[in-house]
Amino acid sequence: MRYDLPDLRLFLAVVDAGSITHGASAMNLSLGAASERLREMEISGGAPLLERHRRGARPTRAGDALAHHARLILRQVGAMQAELAEHMRGFRGSVRLLANSAAMTQVLPERLGCFLAAHPTIDIDLGERESTEIVKAVAGDLAEIGIVADTVATGELETLPFADDALVVVMARDHVLAGTRRLSFAQIAGEPQIGFDGALQRHLAEHAARAGLRLRPRLVLRSFEAVCRAASTGAGVGIVPKAAARHAARTARLAAVPLTDPWAQRRLMICVKDPATLAPTARLLFDHLSTQSAHERSGARLASPL
Repeated sequence: MRYDLPDLRLFLAVVDAGSITHGASAMNLSLGAASERLREMEISGGAPLLERHRRGARPTRAGDALAHHARLILRQVGAMQAELAEHMRGFRGSVRLLANSAAMTQVLPERLGCFLAAHPTIDIDLGERESTEIVKAVAGDLAEIGIVADTVATGELETLPFADDALVVVMARDHVLAGTRRLSFAQIAGEPQIGFDGALQRHLAEHAARAGLRLRPRLVLRSFEAVCRAASTGAGVGIVPKAAARHAARTARLAAVPLTDPWAQRRLMICVKDPATLAPTARLLFDHLSTQSAHERSGARLASPL
């Protein structure tokens, strides 16, 4: 079995993108060249590494094992480069960060932008996952830092509050439910839905299934802003974080009603295995995110209601 570093980087790109096509593009390879290299890796390893399906690809159990070791190997290569940085020009450190949909679209862009501006030699390897998957990844050393909803069990991971993330139902201002003070998920499950193409939608589908309901979105969009705008036209109702609804309401005729379900009253949490054992670059990012969160919590009482 022989895998070189480009093989490992390609495989991780495919796993992170959930698609051979997008993974190949990230590595500047043609789809044919990437597919052939992945087949050679599977032949060399003697086991299938990916489950290919109509919407993309997911790692098999063997693929999960390879991804785990690939990240460790590439992290060790990065550590070696860091120690030799005095003799190597152009070295860039990297931190692996996983976050759920709400953090990815609402909170992290500005906070990560500030961090990158202050640390020009550090890059962030950012991926979107469901909170339960993020916990497993951080616990298994597949990521250094995670941002998850506090509704999931984090086991022995260290956690800190990151941001509030209550979910609300958004709809047109003249919708029949717009004047309602609160709504349960069961009350709106039968309404025409505007879905979100991300981990939050899968989270909602899981809760619907537990309640014996089935979500059938009329339309699936790629941002919370787009979900809010579509809902404001009367096309259906959507479920988004409160912060996203507050932002969209500035420019759209939008009504937002809090969800009463316990799982909808969420807070985002930073999770790591142990802050003391983080690599220096990861510790810098962890401290930055923690400090920013503390500042926001201290000023939360000044925030205006939706």
